[in-house]
Amino acid sequence: MPPIPEPAPRTHRRSRWTGLRVVLIAITLSGLVWAVPAPTSATGATAPTVLGPSVTFYGRGYGHGVGMSQYGARGRALDGQTATEILAHYFTGTTVGAVPLTTMIRVRVLREFAASATRPLVLYGRRTSWRIDGIDTVFPPDARVEVRPSVVATTTGTRVVWRVRVIATTGIRLLDAATRSFRMRGLTSSFITEVTSKRVTTNTYRGVMRVVLSAASTHANVANELTLERYLRGVVPAEMPASWPAEALKAQAIASRSYAARRLRPGLGWYDVPDGSTSQVYLGNRGERAAATAAISATSGVVLRSGSSIANTLFHSTGGGATEDNENVFNASSGAIIAGPVSYLRGSPDRRPDGSAYDDAAPFATWQTVTYSRAQLSAWFGADPRTNVGALTALDLSRRGVSGRLVSVTLVGSLGTRTVSGNVFRDVFNAHRPTLDPMLRSTLFDTAPIP
Repeated sequence: MPPIPEPAPRTHRRSRWTGLRVVLIAITLSGLVWAVPAPTSATGATAPTVLGPSVTFYGRGYGHGVGMSQYGARGRALDGQTATEILAHYFTGTTVGAVPLTTMIRVRVLREFAASATRPLVLYGRRTSWRIDGIDTVFPPDARVEVRPSVVATTTGTRVVWRVRVIATTGIRLLDAATRSFRMRGLTSSFITEVTSKRVTTNTYRGVMRVVLSAASTHANVANELTLERYLRGVVPAEMPASWPAEALKAQAIASRSYAARRLRPGLGWYDVPDGSTSQVYLGNRGERAAATAAISATSGVVLRSGSSIANTLFHSTGGGATEDNENVFNASSGAIIAGPVSYLRGSPDRRPDGSAYDDAAPFATWQTVTYSRAQLSAWFGADPRTNVGALTALDLSRRGVSGRLVSVTLVGSLGTRTVSGNVFRDVFNAHRPTLDPMLRSTLFDTAPIP
């Protein structure tokens, strides 16, 4: 199969900083506390913006804006900063810690696959001989696994009975038995499981594969169980292009390791993290790249801590020149602040001494939408009860966070006013705009260009 393309970094505003001053404490990975003094910011507009007959939105950045800006990390690395200095800026006050290299993680790689007698769950054991836990038979490389359900009647209703077949490349049936949840594991570390029922090219995985079955459903689930370090090999190059500077990749490796380690919950449920963008993207062994693997090895076991806890090291594609306080982004749909401030997720300017943004080379460092009529916007926002104010006449874009990102937006129209979070406003706009038109990439936007 052809190699996968390099990813765009995670996505997954008005910013008028005054008196910019960023001090980074140069440290090594030795456990010293990192600190960045809080900047000051101007407040921007304080009154509703009356809309003309047409409206264009102008913005900066891509993603939620909390924690590490990946394009910002790239810019900082290109300017000579180390991974230590990069992380010191984005996660203020954290300390360096470590997790054992034997730490395991369970990754959900297939969810609710609708299996049937004619459409079984299909997997292959690749590269080396392998076994199913609890069964003495050793199966050869490339043997096919088929898992089928059947629904049987009982005195209390129905239940699902599962059978597993293992078929050699010659067509010989090596196993046909009733089964419940089971694990496939190789006899050597080169073992790979192909989850054929997952219809993507990145469906091969190192480590142990657990098939999770239920007597109450004909849907099958699959989890990949492997060490955290091996997991990261399929994460880091999926979240940041492996062609980027080594120090940026090291920063991503530490952030990704911390993010995952914080979410481990051994003994609870059947997985710790999903493999998609609701967590960290994990592409299995086909996602691995040598430069990213080197960055993972160079930072083996290193995590960031806040006090006795592993830090929640959030990251995003492009900050747009500044990052934001966590509570201003992850708020209620009304824009109300519901989360407490996290000490190391404080917004700060992300600019060089000359005022240029570290992420100025990002594709969405700055952006703008198509110009729309006020009547079009009225129809789009009127279609959602959260934002329906009739004929739209003005927008109050004054409530902003420290980076300039919108905490809330108040829509003013013929039926009155409604206030929603910046994220809800963006979601409604993106849901109704023509599919091929540019979206609102972040909540750092205005009706005029942003410096």
